[in-house]
Amino acid sequence: MPRYGLGYAPSVLLSHAQRTAENSAAYLLPHLRPDMAVLDVGCGPGTITLDLAGHVPEGRVVGIDVGEDTLVVARGEAARRGDTRTQFLLADTMGLPFPDGVFDVVHAHQVLQHVADPVAALREMARVCRTEGRIACRDADYEAMTWYPASPGMTRWLEVYRAMARLNGGEPDAGRRLKSWCVHAGLTEVQAGASTWCYTTPESTQWWSRSWAQRVRTAEFADRARELGLATAQEVGLMADDWLQWGTSADAWFVLLHGEVLARPPRSQQHGVLPENPERSST
Repeated sequence: MPRYGLGYAPSVLLSHAQRTAENSAAYLLPHLRPDMAVLDVGCGPGTITLDLAGHVPEGRVVGIDVGEDTLVVARGEAARRGDTRTQFLLADTMGLPFPDGVFDVVHAHQVLQHVADPVAALREMARVCRTEGRIACRDADYEAMTWYPASPGMTRWLEVYRAMARLNGGEPDAGRRLKSWCVHAGLTEVQAGASTWCYTTPESTQWWSRSWAQRVRTAEFADRARELGLATAQEVGLMADDWLQWGTSADAWFVLLHGEVLARPPRSQQHGVLPENPERSST
């Protein structure tokens, strides 16, 4: 499995915890019904997962992730919300611990960009999805990110991040590739679109800049950049400093483009029944 270039430091999880179904899965929400079974692949700290659970109050929601520490955070968030229904399980996207055709929706947010073989991942997601169900994926497209005012350190950060992601086995410009990956995975009724996160207010630009400055300074990013020969310690420091400086500018503006897809599994798949407590171990 590819290495996640930012790791799971508190600054990363804090940023991911700002994600909601409304700001990260709005394209999916109109297709949800109260009684659906939903799988959230790569659930992270669980905020999107638990929001989705609120949209399917008579159904079942399972979130999976490869990091146990992340799942502890997700379970804590569930307890804080009083959600005793949603399950959070340790599992790998490439070997989901469920029978064929048991979910109505299989959702993945910012996951396929970190997967070495996204087409195989989509086939595995389709395997556990009912034939009349939907696979829903949203991923960032790093090359398409744009901001103002110009910042040499942020430009260098983007170059290093994209190079690191590929050397780690991922694809940072996943958003533009989602449709193609779905087609090559044999999915049907593929609907592709896009949406953005846009940071323009002083509060949002300062938060976004602090978040990325902290993430750049984490050992996972800084040490990996040096290990791969992509940046020196001094360069990493300048990236973080320029992020912070950009965030304090009255002119600061940042847009992050996401690709989105909704698709259905191949029609040949069979229906299944989701067991109450999946026992198959993760891979």
